[in-house]
Amino acid sequence: MTETAEATPFDRLELLMANASSRSPAHRVSGRVVRISTTFLVVSGLSKFVSIGDAVSISGIGGTVLAEVATIEARTINVTPFIADHRIELGARVTTMTGPLTLAPHESWLGRTINALGQPIDGEPLIQGERALSIQGQPPSPLRRNRLGTPLVTGVKAIDLFTPICAGQRLGIFAGSGVGKSTLLAMLSRAPSSDVTVLALVGERSREVRDFLDDTLGATRSQVVSVVATSDESPMMRRLAPTTAMCIAEYYRDRGKNVLLIIDSLTRYAHAMRELALAADEPPVARGYPPSVFSNLPRLLERAGPGEEGAGTITAILSVLVDGDDHNDPIADATRGILDGHIVLDRGIASQGRLPAVDPLASLSRLAAKIRTKNQAQFVTQLIEVISRFEDTRDLRAIGGYKSGSDAILDRAMEIVPRVYEAIKQSLDDPPIEDVYAFLSQTLQSGNRHHTTPR
Repeated sequence: MTETAEATPFDRLELLMANASSRSPAHRVSGRVVRISTTFLVVSGLSKFVSIGDAVSISGIGGTVLAEVATIEARTINVTPFIADHRIELGARVTTMTGPLTLAPHESWLGRTINALGQPIDGEPLIQGERALSIQGQPPSPLRRNRLGTPLVTGVKAIDLFTPICAGQRLGIFAGSGVGKSTLLAMLSRAPSSDVTVLALVGERSREVRDFLDDTLGATRSQVVSVVATSDESPMMRRLAPTTAMCIAEYYRDRGKNVLLIIDSLTRYAHAMRELALAADEPPVARGYPPSVFSNLPRLLERAGPGEEGAGTITAILSVLVDGDDHNDPIADATRGILDGHIVLDRGIASQGRLPAVDPLASLSRLAAKIRTKNQAQFVTQLIEVISRFEDTRDLRAIGGYKSGSDAILDRAMEIVPRVYEAIKQSLDDPPIEDVYAFLSQTLQSGNRHHTTPR
């Protein structure tokens, strides 16, 4: 409506409301807190001016508190603060912001540690970039994305052999607690083929964060941007941390970098979403998980992968904590269907001292055919065959029920497999192996003269 001399006061009021709803910084609207609960705040006066996921600022006793719009009703909205220990009173002013939260990443963020809101927690000020990016970014168009196919050497023998990775691939590490996920992720963070590493530590114990950054990352920390949301922080911060890390990874990807994105763990991200969704009265549908959890997982993971022409890639490696070692857990099952491969860590293998405890029979890379040569594929196929025969007969051999010479394949497996297991052992202090096929062939050649070296 255009304001004229004949316009009534009601017409002018409608014009002001229309300008306010455009979310221009010059026309921000405010409301008031009318109810406070342990999980969310009820705010009046903003129902017509916000959308789900928008950020708002609240005038707390100790300063401004950021919150996010969770639900919208006719006269009130529910907002959830990002900080759990906020000090907010009834009647506090709540002001709209320009949509969802934004970040302004900068090249100088390499080597820095920030929280889920993009604020530095390592004691130094953070330089802001020239362009603000929405944390809730969108994946590139599926028809304009580059194709996968460039191998990414991780230096971890078990992975490069059994589950090779392409730059831009999304791979999950599935394991129960205490099986070595974090150690394997630390080994992968040193991948020589990536330009930048973005690390999201979600729900980690506070005492382990500094150990991981200082000791585990070590010299590579200068090429890592770390986003940390510890277990004692609010579910809003734990839910936001992977999204913040993805936004930073997209910044470097758009500048032509090959980015390695590591999220530890995706399960704790799902737990935070579940906690918030249940607080908003969303019904659970699968072992306590509401539907929004399963719709938000692909929204996050589809943002990783190859960029458009001229951009780099985001190779995403995500740990998935399987509750009770149940690999059919709803989050594990849903994630496995989205990713381009999965690495399974087995507790039984770890108890034998074979670390990393990768189960070659249960692990899979959907892009292995794009990476391996014909000879390499044949080599791995034969290796999997003898490992399968070796494991299937483990109990039979343990009770002395097998006589050597009865099965040629099993005899070969008994000779080769223990030496393969010993060869692919690797600790965090061991140097990375650039060519695992040449390494393994040399290891086996002395005892298997008929073995074909893969090239």
